[in-house]
Amino acid sequence: MSELSPKTQANIKVGCCGFPEARSLYYQHYPVVEIQQTFYQLPRLETAFKWRRDAPADFTFSMKVWQAVTHEATSPTYRRMRMPIQYYRKKDYGSFKPTRVVFQAWENSKKVAEAMQAAAVVFQCPASFQPTETNVANLRRFFSSVDRGNLIFVWEPRGRWEPELVRQLCEELTLIHGVDPFRTPPVAGDIFYFRLHGKTNYRYAYTESELVELKHQVLSLKKPGFVLFNNSNMKSDASRFIQLLHQEVSVS
Repeated sequence: MSELSPKTQANIKVGCCGFPEARSLYYQHYPVVEIQQTFYQLPRLETAFKWRRDAPADFTFSMKVWQAVTHEATSPTYRRMRMPIQYYRKKDYGSFKPTRVVFQAWENSKKVAEAMQAAAVVFQCPASFQPTETNVANLRRFFSSVDRGNLIFVWEPRGRWEPELVRQLCEELTLIHGVDPFRTPPVAGDIFYFRLHGKTNYRYAYTESELVELKHQVLSLKKPGFVLFNNSNMKSDASRFIQLLHQEVSVS
């Protein structure tokens, strides 16, 4: 039998991707949130400062980086961007391209992250961002040159990225490999960053046995990290998993 020590429990933060209930209630139930709206459109700095002021001092924020860094302007996600893109620079958006648009998008994202005192920022890539020579070169150029401040950088690649290439890039560029552990095992990082998207799709509720399996994975890593649920049943699943973390479970 194995039981998480109080120190280990404190170093594994479980929450949701977005607020599934009023923020004031959420702060009472969960220790961390990954802000989602920053991916579609960055809020005003005053809004980010307010989130930080309203939250408990020991509450942790994470956030998705603005899509102008990771997604090209042809992505359907741009339909939710309130600010119109600069169409004469349409080809300059996304894919970590070495353009003024991308680097400014990062600087603006960083300001919001620092205003909410975020611990980590997530660079979620679309499946269309494949491991071509150009994309890998852009990744290297971007992550080796931008100012990170004190932020943890989480990279969630999708598509046909070979684990060895992901491991190499994460180690070279000091990135945490963000994954859904039911789909892809993490291959790099001093911490883990799990984003659970539902085993079949967003409209999904995890079974008790699946949450026990998730706990086995968390325990086996023997390192601190984040478990963020990003499915339709996220509120209940995150709450159930927090309770499960405080229970004993046999570990092989």
